[in-house]
Amino acid sequence: MKLTTSRIIGYGLVLVLSIALLYSIFGAGSGPLKEIPLSQVIEDVDAGRIERIIVKDDELTVVGNNGVEYLSRKEPGTSLAEVGIDPRRVVIEVKDTAGSAIWITLISSLLPFLLIFGFLWFMLRQAQGASNQALSFGRSRARMMVQRDKDKITFKDVAGSHEAKQELMEVVEFLKYPSKFLSIGARIPKGVLLLGPPGTGKTLLAKAVAGEAGVPFFNISGSEFVEMFVGVGASRVRDLFAKAKRNAPAIVFIDEIDAVGRQRGAGLGGSHDEREQTLNQILVEMDGFETDTNVIIIAATNRPDVLDPALLRPGRFDRRVMLDRPDIQDRKAILDIHAKGKPFEEDVDLGRVASQTPGFTGADLYNLINEAAILAARYNKKRIGQHELTEALEKVLLGPERRNKVLTDEEKKITAYHEAGHAIVSHILPLGDPVHKISIVSRGMALGYTWSMPTHDKYLHSKSKFADDLAVMLGGRAAELLIFKEATTGAANDLQQATDLARRMVMRFGMSEKLGPVALGSREELVFLGREIHEQKNYSEKVAAIIDDEVASLINSAVDKAVVTLKKYHKELDAIAARLIEKETIDHEDFAAFFPGITKDDS
Repeated sequence: MKLTTSRIIGYGLVLVLSIALLYSIFGAGSGPLKEIPLSQVIEDVDAGRIERIIVKDDELTVVGNNGVEYLSRKEPGTSLAEVGIDPRRVVIEVKDTAGSAIWITLISSLLPFLLIFGFLWFMLRQAQGASNQALSFGRSRARMMVQRDKDKITFKDVAGSHEAKQELMEVVEFLKYPSKFLSIGARIPKGVLLLGPPGTGKTLLAKAVAGEAGVPFFNISGSEFVEMFVGVGASRVRDLFAKAKRNAPAIVFIDEIDAVGRQRGAGLGGSHDEREQTLNQILVEMDGFETDTNVIIIAATNRPDVLDPALLRPGRFDRRVMLDRPDIQDRKAILDIHAKGKPFEEDVDLGRVASQTPGFTGADLYNLINEAAILAARYNKKRIGQHELTEALEKVLLGPERRNKVLTDEEKKITAYHEAGHAIVSHILPLGDPVHKISIVSRGMALGYTWSMPTHDKYLHSKSKFADDLAVMLGGRAAELLIFKEATTGAANDLQQATDLARRMVMRFGMSEKLGPVALGSREELVFLGREIHEQKNYSEKVAAIIDDEVASLINSAVDKAVVTLKKYHKELDAIAARLIEKETIDHEDFAAFFPGITKDDS
């Protein structure tokens, strides 16, 4: 709860009044004193045992020579001389209590009313705040950001995405120089939809557009429009666009627009649920009767397939900018940006890291650099080295090491042969990926791992490439069958991945000789749940049996290919497994030494 000045003053007033009441009740007296009769006081004064007497109305505080105080009383309206006390024998002090008594009486009588008034005032302020909150319930919660020069984000801070930046540069020019386009009758698209996998920099690119244009930037998530009350989302949309129009030219950025922009008519609530009313209001605001405002809407999503067609028609989000995963050059540029401000050793090669991270997004690369910095700090190092980058990459890809997971000698031997089988098949087959590292140290859920990946990005895969990949996936199981004459559960994940790949080859890629170049099975999706529910079976039972036979044939052929390869290099299999049992880890250089006449060129 926010404390305003008036609320602090009110709390202070109630506290002061409470303290005054407590003082008037409990603090008026200094504590109980022994009370003696007035005759005893007269006798002690005559005997010289009294030092002074303090008179408060009819109350006498008697202080003896020994410092002990007593309490006594006289008749009201009588003096000490009248009761027989000689003023010459004792010091007499008279205290006037009329003023303090009046204040105490006044405070005691007014304090209950003041407390009641303060309580009522506090309740009224709370009610007023609740009323204001109710009135502001339908207001937009968008955050307006005006970037300063020192922390402004521009296209220079966004590595890669050259085509996307070129598309968005026209938006920047329109916001800066609208007359340049309007003078020749051109109309810049009002809506720009950023598409791409999570972590590819959609939000960062939207901030860069605002930074380049130097205009206000309204940031809101699609989920912030929708509430349980009907009409709140539409009201917030109206308020958001009203704010943007008042600050025009401006940019409105709606992150995760699929939260409110899903296809209408497919939900459980018909056409009257809150989400669809919010979407209708967005459609009206984007291309309604007012078409002369300099407000550009930028939205981001990684699920364009579930968006309503009305959002994607011309006049709304008719310009779509695709952000793909960065290639090796873009990854190197992204790593350079994330490395700024961090101390690195001189021999660190970020280009090597970029070549080892195909498929990584900008967010993945930032996480990689951050993990390397954390590891360097854990090792009490002042600079980040290549070792920390490599270890961080393994942690991101495979999970953290679990050296406390102790294996028996038999399990360790099986794991060593299993990983050696993966590595040898991947190294020997012509289309297998180069082996970077082999280890039998547990990471994540795996007892060991073989780290092999291409040295450059690949966008097309052939049937021969898939066949070698299947053999590599099943190389561990083949090694277990060859050495121990039976398979273990360690190959369960390998079998799952191999089966999925073989089924995609048959049903999606048309790589089956019996079925030919046909795509079988279409994925159906219930839009209101936002994920794939099942796969529609658009083929007969006879074709389904052929699919199963083809998948099994691909798997068996891959196992046979792996077994033949391992039999040919049985000696190297034993040597690599023995080295793994001894050292637990083999890097790329040590592994290549087992095959002096074979070099892996993944070009």
